[in-house]
Amino acid sequence: MRKVKKPVFFIVFAVIALFTLSTLFGVHSQYGDIVTTYVHGVDDIRLGIDIQGGVDVTFEPAGDVDATEEQMDAALETIRLRLANQNISDSETYVDYKSNRIIVRFPWQAGETNFDPEEAVKELGETAELTFRYGTDTSMDEEGNTIPAGDIVLSGSDVEQAGTGATQDQTTGEYTWMVTLELTDEGAEKFYEATSELYQSQGQISIWMDNTMISAPTVSSVISDGQATITGNFTYETAKELADRINSGALPFSLETTSFKTISPTMGQGALYAMILAGVITLALIVIYMIVLYRLLGVVASITLIGQVAGMLAAVSGWFGFMPSTTLTIPGIAGIILSVGMGVDCNIITGERIREELRKGKNLDTALQAGYHRAFSAIFDGNLTGIIVAIVLMGAFGVPDSIWAKIFNNTIFYFFGATTEGVIYSFGFTLMTGLIMNFIMGVLAARLMTMSLSRFKCFQNKKLYGGGIHA
Repeated sequence: MRKVKKPVFFIVFAVIALFTLSTLFGVHSQYGDIVTTYVHGVDDIRLGIDIQGGVDVTFEPAGDVDATEEQMDAALETIRLRLANQNISDSETYVDYKSNRIIVRFPWQAGETNFDPEEAVKELGETAELTFRYGTDTSMDEEGNTIPAGDIVLSGSDVEQAGTGATQDQTTGEYTWMVTLELTDEGAEKFYEATSELYQSQGQISIWMDNTMISAPTVSSVISDGQATITGNFTYETAKELADRINSGALPFSLETTSFKTISPTMGQGALYAMILAGVITLALIVIYMIVLYRLLGVVASITLIGQVAGMLAAVSGWFGFMPSTTLTIPGIAGIILSVGMGVDCNIITGERIREELRKGKNLDTALQAGYHRAFSAIFDGNLTGIIVAIVLMGAFGVPDSIWAKIFNNTIFYFFGATTEGVIYSFGFTLMTGLIMNFIMGVLAARLMTMSLSRFKCFQNKKLYGGGIHA
């Protein structure tokens, strides 16, 4: 690494300080009664059912409709997608085929004070709108949300039915799965016009559920009979999932809310406040311990630990524009605490390596370079294994729409139930983000700050870094 200049410490410290303050308080503006949020703070974090409680709601087909199991599965998929679109990871969804009921449990909104279950149910909205559109282009609405920009080819009412099909290779005997579409007469005519236009250019027709694109097949032929297929690298489960989503936008019935009630938190706000207080006290004791034991290195470690905690809270609240917010549960807080512990371990390993180099009689600059270099492999191995575990947990117990769930749930973790989705996912999410922030703060930022401080004459005494035997 090139020699780090003196101002780098102040630049990195200012960045961490501003990042932490914006994470805690957010950035808002108010004009009259209208509050505009530019950066989400901790008050915007949605707390899980175990901390704040939530809503238990039952949906049934409206009227005298006797829905089939396939239709109920499609309706359940719609609700799950709605929850995923709202970034609600702590939820439970069930379907009772005998009584044609769908039971959903989800937490209150962030900052909710008037716990009205009827109002909370409206957050899930009505049955999702299904649209087929030209291309995959998107635009932004007035609130900054991404919305589809292509003209509509078909709506949900143009789809008679979606299902699954397969062709068998006569040589290998393997099945290739696909999604089949049966369109209404009006839909067939619309689809014929669109495929005729896009066939020559191998264009795409994207499929959207509200503002979420669920598929974007390429037009490979002109479809004139209203019978279409969507091919790709499907398994039976993924083909059925896509078919369910398409059917959910074309259900012959609408869902109505037949009952709703408030769910009391399993642990409550008291548990949250107790954990926050314990966390603050623990962090303060860690700071004192690190400073006493590792002196200047301890000061740097304390700053980066605060930055690491801020980074985890920022990831949960949706501070990062590329990362949506998620729900924070008690196990999620445990993930934060565990990753902070690993962050402390990272700083201790680094501090001990630097001490060893100083006790060998090396000069300060060489000792710092060697210490950080020797510590990195141990830190990398420990954090990487933790990240792998976190990804597996997020995949096995994640929301159905997440990339990790798509990878794991349809394969080796298919047998896991959905009742623990939220709490386990929250733990994996906070653990993963905490370990990633450990690389950023505990390795990169700490090294930059330490190397910068070592350029100041007043900070070149080896005793400030735990050395001094050969000083």
